[in-house]
Amino acid sequence: MTTAAVTAAAPERPALSVTEALTAVLARARALPVEEVHLDAAIGRALGGTVTASVTLPPWDNAGMDGYAVRRADVLGATGAAPRTLQVLATITAGGAASPTVTPGTCARIMTGAPMPNGADAVVRVEDTDRGVETVSIRDDRDVQTVTGNVRPRGEDVREGEIVATAGDTITPALLGVLASVGMATVAVHRAPRVIVASGGDELLPVTDVDAVRAGRGIISSSSHALPALLRATGADVRVLPMLPDHPDAIRDALGRALEDDCDLLVTTGGVSMGSHDHVRDVILSLGGRIDVHRVRVRPGGPMSAGHVLGTPWIGLPGNPVSTLVTAELFVRPAIRALGGHRRVQPSRVSVRLAEAVSAPAPLTFFLRAAIHAGADGVLEARLSGRQGSNLLTSMARADALLQVEGPQASVPAGTLVPALLLDGALLVAA
Repeated sequence: MTTAAVTAAAPERPALSVTEALTAVLARARALPVEEVHLDAAIGRALGGTVTASVTLPPWDNAGMDGYAVRRADVLGATGAAPRTLQVLATITAGGAASPTVTPGTCARIMTGAPMPNGADAVVRVEDTDRGVETVSIRDDRDVQTVTGNVRPRGEDVREGEIVATAGDTITPALLGVLASVGMATVAVHRAPRVIVASGGDELLPVTDVDAVRAGRGIISSSSHALPALLRATGADVRVLPMLPDHPDAIRDALGRALEDDCDLLVTTGGVSMGSHDHVRDVILSLGGRIDVHRVRVRPGGPMSAGHVLGTPWIGLPGNPVSTLVTAELFVRPAIRALGGHRRVQPSRVSVRLAEAVSAPAPLTFFLRAAIHAGADGVLEARLSGRQGSNLLTSMARADALLQVEGPQASVPAGTLVPALLLDGALLVAA
C-alpha cells in the first residue's frame, strides 16, 4: 500500500473529558475467558466465579494463646497472694491427639491453636502461672473474666458452605491464603490480558546507545521500558515490538503483522499528535479501525487516543515519557484490569492537603506529580515532586501520587484539599 493510501486524514473530533474518555476505553475492555490455574499461579488475577468454603475454620474451639485450659469456676478470685492450684492432666499441642476431659480441680497445658479439651471454657496465659507441669499455680484470674476467655470458637472465621470470595475479586496474598485454607489447590481465574506495545519515533534510540545521545543524535526510549513494566505490574502478558520509524507504511506493516497474533489490547506510544510525522491515528483508520477518542482535556497527555483495529482494542498514548505514564495510569491500567475480569478497575484515590500553592492555568484536568506525607496533625499533605514538564521523568519517579486539579485556576492555595491518585509503590511517610 502506498503512503498516500495510508495517510487519509483522520477526522478531528472534540476533546473528551477524562471521565468520557475512560468510559469509551472501558466499553471495549470486556473480561477475558476463565481458565483453571494452580493456586500459586493465581496471585494478582481476578476470580472467575464464587468460592464457597468446603470446611469450617477453625474446625474446633481452640486456644488463643499458650497457657492452661481451665474451668472458669476453678480460677475466679485467683491472685498472687491467693493463687489457685490445679492438677495438670495433659499437654495439648496444635494438631495433637485427643485430650482428657477437664474436671473440677484439673486443667491441661495447651498451646496456641490446639483444640480445647472437653470441660474447659477458658485459657489462662502462661505468664500468670508458675508454669507447672504436674500441678500449676495460677496467680491471676483476668483471663477467665473476659468474654472469650482466650478461646477461639469453631467457625469463627468461616463456616462450611459460606461464600469466601466472589467473581471479580482480585487475588491478594491474603485471599490466596484464604483459598488455600479452604482447600483450593486450583482456582478459576480470568486469563491474563495479552498486550502488544509499539513505540515509535525516529529520534528514539535503544538503551545501549548512550554514545549517540552524547553526540546529539537522539534520545534513549524510556517509555519502551517503563510502560511495559507498568503493564506487567498490572497483570498483563506484554510483548514489545521493535522501535517503529516515523513512516506510515512501516507502522502499518508492523502493526498489521503484530495483530495477526493473539492480542487483547494494542498500546502505542507517540505519533498521535498533530505533527507532520504523527501517523498512528491515520494508520489505525487505514487498517479498518475506528477512533472513539481523538483527544482528552487532560494535562499531561491531551493527544491520547483510543478505539479499535482489526477487532482489537487500541489505546494510543502520547510520546513524551511523563504523558505516556500518566495516561497509562488513567486509561491503560483500568483497561487491563477490566480485561482481566477485576471488579475494581480504577486506581485508589485519597484526599490530600496542598503543602504549597499549585496552578492549573487552562480549562483542562491537570494531574500533577507529587510526593505525599502525613502532616503534623495527621492529615496527608502533598508537595510537587519536581518540575511538571511532560518530558521530565525524574519528577514522576519521585512521585507517590498524581494530584487531580481542575482548571482553569491561576493559583490553588496551600491548604486546599484535592483528590490524589495513588501510584503503585507509594510509601506514605510522616512529616
